[in-house]
Amino acid sequence: MKDIDYVFHEAALPSVERSMKDPATTNTVNVKGTLNVLEAARENNVEKVVYASSSSVYGASQTLPKVETMPAEPISPYGVSKLATEHYCRVYNEIFDLRTTSLRYFNVYGPRQDPKSEYAAVVPRFITRALAGEKLIIYDDGNQIRDFTFVLDVVEANILAAENKDSDGEVLNVACGSTTKVNDLAEMVFELVGRNTGVEHAPPRPGEIRDSWADISKAKRLLGFDPKHSMRKGMEFTVESFRS
Repeated sequence: MKDIDYVFHEAALPSVERSMKDPATTNTVNVKGTLNVLEAARENNVEKVVYASSSSVYGASQTLPKVETMPAEPISPYGVSKLATEHYCRVYNEIFDLRTTSLRYFNVYGPRQDPKSEYAAVVPRFITRALAGEKLIIYDDGNQIRDFTFVLDVVEANILAAENKDSDGEVLNVACGSTTKVNDLAEMVFELVGRNTGVEHAPPRPGEIRDSWADISKAKRLLGFDPKHSMRKGMEFTVESFRS
């Protein structure tokens, strides 16, 4: 980090499911790893660190939409690791004069997302299975809602946060600010791919949040954040990317 002005800390060991199987490794990578980033940034006089947090910190609260002032009650080791590192970012901002902002991402998707991992996110998994003529696997009844966020909007939020001092020490939701049912996502994938390969339902996975939807008014107020991609527009880009 020598001679670096801004650090975008996107790295983590992802997946709620994986953290349920191996909490210790999730903690080591996500918490200790972030502490290493903050220390290196402080030692090298980095101007600001923008940290990728997660909507998983909200936990199982049924209150919607999720607002940053709500109590954070994560229900998975992954969510705990993200909340702990948010606190580290706040402390480094307040005590060590290292400017930080934590961005709580909501279900990021887009081109180049890895569909091959057993912990892959739902969008690339749905698209690649449909393109291959395979059934889509939907956990639970599929009526759960998600606030899917296109990756280019997340990039914009990061750049705005780096350049903005009003967000120093803050935690902000980064999302589209709208909802899509998982069942509706499957139908959209079938339409954009051009064939219905069918669905198969599986039991809910432990530690997963039932419904997720963000209030993004704070990010709009402090950053001027304004998502440019609707779910339909983002999915058109993403499906075409995977197809090619």
